[in-house]
Amino acid sequence: MPNWNSMLNRVLGLMQRYPGIIALGGFISGVGSFILVDRQAGLANWIAVVMLLSWVWLMVENSVVSLFRKTFGKEVPQGLLRYGTQMIHQESLFFVLPFFFVTTTWNSGQAAFTALLGAAGLISIIDPLYYRWLAPRRWLFMALHTLTLFAALLTALPIILHLTTTQSYKLALGIAMLLSFPSLASSFPINTWRRGVALVLVTLAAGGAGWMLRSWVPPATLWLTEVAVSTTFDNKTRTPGDTIRQISASQLRREGLYAYTSINAPRGLEERIYHVWRRDGEEVDRIALDIHGGRKEGYRAWTHKRNFPPEVAGRWQVRVLTEDGQMIGVLRFEVTDSDQPAVTRPDGRIIKLKPGGDGGGDEAPAADAAPAEAEPEEKQQQEPAPGSQPAPAQAP
Repeated sequence: MPNWNSMLNRVLGLMQRYPGIIALGGFISGVGSFILVDRQAGLANWIAVVMLLSWVWLMVENSVVSLFRKTFGKEVPQGLLRYGTQMIHQESLFFVLPFFFVTTTWNSGQAAFTALLGAAGLISIIDPLYYRWLAPRRWLFMALHTLTLFAALLTALPIILHLTTTQSYKLALGIAMLLSFPSLASSFPINTWRRGVALVLVTLAAGGAGWMLRSWVPPATLWLTEVAVSTTFDNKTRTPGDTIRQISASQLRREGLYAYTSINAPRGLEERIYHVWRRDGEEVDRIALDIHGGRKEGYRAWTHKRNFPPEVAGRWQVRVLTEDGQMIGVLRFEVTDSDQPAVTRPDGRIIKLKPGGDGGGDEAPAADAAPAEAEPEEKQQQEPAPGSQPAPAQAP
């Protein structure tokens, strides 16, 4: 029976001979993990737990190696440890990247964060970059380590603990800061009290920057599946009318507008989101909605706005935000001074979004819709829980 060292050396030799297998395996397992979570949410718990346990191993790796040497008198080959660390980075990044690619609003700052994750994923599978450029620069290596951990926690925490996006972001940022401090201390030894204070300040500054730039981080487990901006809505079937891209000021005041969003969320997740109505970059109204996860087609929620400011002409947006300001998506339309019919999409009533889409498309004129009954305040409504009846709630 072969001894311990010969078995390890054989495994290491195979990994060195076929290094592409590790990269390919990380990519396939990451995409496979996303498919399993999307179709069978019950398996997400096991996948996420395995990912987080692998990160625990990465944090205590040096201590375990030292204990193994003292107990068995054997050295674990450094090459095998390097491959293990690289595999954890690959597995983690390719597990989270499909989530972020789907949830990113690409014409916003979120594109920068997702592009950074994508670059980290490429570095993790290109051995010359990973071993010759990244690994020797300890601070840069730990920065990738912390970024990957942060992204993995953002994806895993809502699935495992059914936390809201806001709670998950705060906890993930806190854990990343806490675990990054020992890493910084090992790279920059604390020889004086001034260096210790400087490291604490650097850690706090990184955490503060992460919080201030939270709107640039996509909500990894929430994404829009269908959106519409329409002058009409069928409450019986809970479907909007034709999606418009342009509307006259007079028609807007006469009929108001519905903003409809269908949001995919993990099973068991309960979240408060906001429809934020903005004109030419300035916020006009903020309407809260409570959503519940688990519906395959997404949780249907809509707001109906009737009260508008005196000046309404301009470019409008309805931003769909989490409680702490992370953007799930954005709906766009334009209000004109001329009394022209609303411009609608000719190919359907609801825009079914592709990953990262914002509802753009061809335009064609259509007839005005019939005036709706006047309402004193904006309304929000959503799909009811099983056994309950839908009831509109007035916006604050």
